Amino acid sequence: MKTFKPSAISLALLTSGLVFTSNPLVAQESDKQEQEETIERIEVRGFSSSLIQSLNQKRFSDTVSEQLSADDLGGLPDVSMADALTRLPGISAVRTGGQAAEINIRGLSGDFVFSTLNGREQVSTSGSRSIEFDQYPSELINSAAVYKSPKASLIEGGVAGTVELQTASALAQDKQHTFNANVRGMFNDRASEVADAEEYGHRISFSYQGKFMDDTLGVSLGYARLFQPSVSTQFIGFAYNAEKDVDGIVGDEENYDPNSDVPKEDQCVECELISEGFEMQHKGGEETRNGYVAAVEWGPTDNFKLKADAFVSEFDSKAFARGFRVKLGGVNTEIYNPVVVNNNVVGGTFVRSENSETRVELVNDDNQDFDKVESYGINADWQITENLSAQFDVSLSKANSNFRNGLLWSLVGDDATADSPRFDQNIQISYLLNGLDLPDLQFNQADAFTDIDRVMVSKYGIYPYVNSDELDAYRVDFQYFLDTDFISSVEFGARYSDREYSNDRSVFEYGNDQAFSSSEPPLRLTDDLVEVVNWQGDFSYFPSYLSIDLNDALNAWFPSGIPQPAQTWGSGDPGVINPLEGSTRSTAWSVLESGDVFETVSAAYLMANIDTEIAGLPITGNVGVRYVKSKQSSTTLQRATMFVENEDGQEVEVSDPTAGAQNIVDELGYINNFYRPAILTYEYTDILPSINLNFKLTENSQLRVAAAKVMGRAPINRFAANASTNIEVISATQDRDSGEITLSNQQARISGSSNNSPYLDPFYATQYDISYEHYFDDADGAIVIAGFYKNIESFIENIGIDPYDFEGNGFVVPDSVTVPVFYELDYPGQTPEAVVDENGAPVTVVVPTTNGKYETAVNNARGGYIRGIELAYTQIYSDLPGMLSGLGMNASYSYTESEIQRTVGNGVFASALPGLSENVATVTLFWEYEGFETRVSGRYRDAFVSQQVAVNDQTVNFDSELVVDYQASYEINDNMSVLFQINNVTDEPTKSYFTSPEQTGTIQFFGTQYFLGMTYSL
Repeated sequence: MKTFKPSAISLALLTSGLVFTSNPLVAQESDKQEQEETIERIEVRGFSSSLIQSLNQKRFSDTVSEQLSADDLGGLPDVSMADALTRLPGISAVRTGGQAAEINIRGLSGDFVFSTLNGREQVSTSGSRSIEFDQYPSELINSAAVYKSPKASLIEGGVAGTVELQTASALAQDKQHTFNANVRGMFNDRASEVADAEEYGHRISFSYQGKFMDDTLGVSLGYARLFQPSVSTQFIGFAYNAEKDVDGIVGDEENYDPNSDVPKEDQCVECELISEGFEMQHKGGEETRNGYVAAVEWGPTDNFKLKADAFVSEFDSKAFARGFRVKLGGVNTEIYNPVVVNNNVVGGTFVRSENSETRVELVNDDNQDFDKVESYGINADWQITENLSAQFDVSLSKANSNFRNGLLWSLVGDDATADSPRFDQNIQISYLLNGLDLPDLQFNQADAFTDIDRVMVSKYGIYPYVNSDELDAYRVDFQYFLDTDFISSVEFGARYSDREYSNDRSVFEYGNDQAFSSSEPPLRLTDDLVEVVNWQGDFSYFPSYLSIDLNDALNAWFPSGIPQPAQTWGSGDPGVINPLEGSTRSTAWSVLESGDVFETVSAAYLMANIDTEIAGLPITGNVGVRYVKSKQSSTTLQRATMFVENEDGQEVEVSDPTAGAQNIVDELGYINNFYRPAILTYEYTDILPSINLNFKLTENSQLRVAAAKVMGRAPINRFAANASTNIEVISATQDRDSGEITLSNQQARISGSSNNSPYLDPFYATQYDISYEHYFDDADGAIVIAGFYKNIESFIENIGIDPYDFEGNGFVVPDSVTVPVFYELDYPGQTPEAVVDENGAPVTVVVPTTNGKYETAVNNARGGYIRGIELAYTQIYSDLPGMLSGLGMNASYSYTESEIQRTVGNGVFASALPGLSENVATVTLFWEYEGFETRVSGRYRDAFVSQQVAVNDQTVNFDSELVVDYQASYEINDNMSVLFQINNVTDEPTKSYFTSPEQTGTIQFFGTQYFLGMTYSL
């Protein structure tokens, strides 16, 4: 049998110890003479060492990739891997709470990014496939790679790219034992502006790696803790989801949408768009992350190694949000002096009318999020013969998230000391948005916002969101080495994974956020429950408000015990057969939005590794194909009802046992017989070819080209079937004097949605890459120029069809609804009084139904291209004299463009592809001299599209941002160093807008973080 003889490039890979693939490949040892060939290596200390080591990994990789490395476990300086990855070309981050969390690659959002840890697929606490990289402490990650071009041996799923994180290997270390300790204190300079917020935090990490039993047993242990204040001061605008003609201009047709399915005559072409409102908040809290890593390796012989490893990260967040939520009241409010820009109402005076819900809510929200990710695996690496090697891997990835969104809302009353307090309806709100600057605001109730004789707690609600995600995977890989002039080896393997995702919702609500309820009366505040909060800095002109102690207020409101949330239909849901008398509240969504998703994937691949010369030009790379079979299923509750005429000749909805309707009991014992349980299943297969070729032009220059078909599955939570229909609730009131009956609407609109479905196909794309890399002669840097083109075949997109033929598409819907009549209220919060006839029977009216809007998710075939260029430059100016020789620069720039245009958010907002910034740039300037190191880094991205959280998630345009960080350190001796670090030096805010900048979305300041600490290494 012939012996495998690697080329110079392959040998450089092996001798440098920098092979970085999706799974470990054990190559046959070359003879001693070949091992002693001189291979140029780049060796520099400090931050420079990590940069150059990353260049080595990139240089000898067989794909288009970016690399991060650290000399030791805990060597990366960043708070999390999200921060670390944004230093790479073409990669940017979306900041959540001021911290990088989700990453975007080449203009595609986190849903298109696939992630692995030690070669194993990772599930996420996000409820989707988007990994929250802030849960991965940089102190526990030894290296990372971003594969921008795939190969057949990589697990499928990354349309944008694949992020591979690696923990340390003790047996791969040169030293017998290593120990690292890192302690840092931190301070946030904006925390003092937020009442009750923490100002100080800390980071602590320890790691150990050791080799025993004649270097046949390796042990790696690591622990990292982060405790940091989470603070922000913010203004958030709400979506423009209402239409009203406020300017009265004759012939105005600016609101006409020629692309709408609604005919022009049915559109309000003369209308302007009105925002739902806005909120101003102080946010504060604490974030605690505890990370653990452990690995045991056993290599009893030179040709066999067994490794068991574990990674656990617990991320707990406790946060409060206090301030105001302003609801402008929609189309029924009275609007004076409107300011209209680009057909959007961006200012004016809004006055509550009899039929509007204009109000100012004083907000005291309490949010808790407990997340945990776990990854366990066992890997066997066996050199079976001189030419054949194999790896066997079994893994488990788990993620659990328990998010509890609690709210305590207050309203202003006429007199809180009254026996029957009434909601103050005299509400005037004047405002003017100033684009990406803070707005002008004025409230006629401003003086009452701090008066406990006026303010009363009117509503309490808690909305837990619990999800779990678990994936078992089994994988086998083989490599057969060949002694040919073209193919150096053949790789083949198979993988099977079984994934289960569950989502559980629950709810408890009490009171009313629109007025004072008489059946669930508001809470009278006392001095011991409240504290007056004033705004500071740029926000200082906002009105003061009352901060309420949540626990004390709830104990006062519910003296017999604070009620707990439950997954329940609600006593007032139409299908409940055992309701409480007089109850009207329905929370069926908590049952219907809960369920399970199952996904199994079987994959196999074949790949040939190329190592040859053509006309004296060395060529390496690979060509291969991956076969994937996917099966996805979802539990669901389908409505199983029919409409029949009752004894009064009215159509009523009843259970239909012939359609499979069952009695379904919730956690509170309510029985609903309107649904049948079902499991929906969808299967499909894919063939994914790929090729990567690397041409060694000179000793220091190479050209890469790559092409592949890639796929990425929809977010796992999008498979949870949730089709539903709703009929508009019509109210009928009668004037006590005239007897006239007034309807809130003359027709009851039927609406529905099916935004999630197990029948969603994956994203598909064909992509092409080209990259030129030149490594400097003196081996202290490189310049890289790359281009890419992705042809995206389809996207998952939410669309709305209005009107939609519900009955024609198989939905069971009534022709009319029966509406009970009530007397008009004399004051807000009054208990409604039903109108009865001379026989004492309730008076009702019949209202016809009409087709409304149906929202659904589809695989939109209108894809398009994404293309761009990337430039990267790294150099250490070691040829400069004396102390200047420690100067260096690491910089990158990427330009990305796309023809894809998508409409998001009720048709009122159009934008480019979410996640895409045309221009992204990073630069780090550093200097190292005799143990002292200092560097300043900047990360810039221009405008992009992503989500912001308001009343609901809103997709908006985020403005460009430049985040600057600074770090300095000094090595006291070979074992100890001190460090000073500043994150977000300029307190760069997050700013966003809707269709255009005058529609303010978010203005959010997070503060600057200061770190001071020391590192000990042994």
